Amino acid sequence: MAQRGTPLSRSRWAYMRSGDSSLATDAALLRNLAEFFGVDSNYLLDETNEVPDLVDAQLQLLRTMREARVRNFAARQLQGISPETLVQLRKVIDERLGGGGHDGRS
Repeated sequence: MAQRGTPLSRSRWAYMRSGDSSLATDAALLRNLAEFFGVDSNYLLDETNEVPDLVDAQLQLLRTMREARVRNFAARQLQGISPETLVQLRKVIDERLGGGGHDGRS
């Protein structure tokens, strides 16, 4: 990144990731990041906030994989808890995540 004219320290990268500073919209830095990672710079610079289909599909896959990992971990950790309690836990989690439409079978 330094060779491209936009050095990127750990703190600068943290600001970029959090979106808490003007660095998150620095066009030169975004162009160089896109080039570095081999993505279309329009993806980072486009202000319409539309997520390309491929990226959306990848994000959905990652979300599903994370949920599966959490379910597997929870299943191991929650052995011995009654089915009723597990259903209640699932309802609370679904409500917190905004996905209250599960029927408790998945």
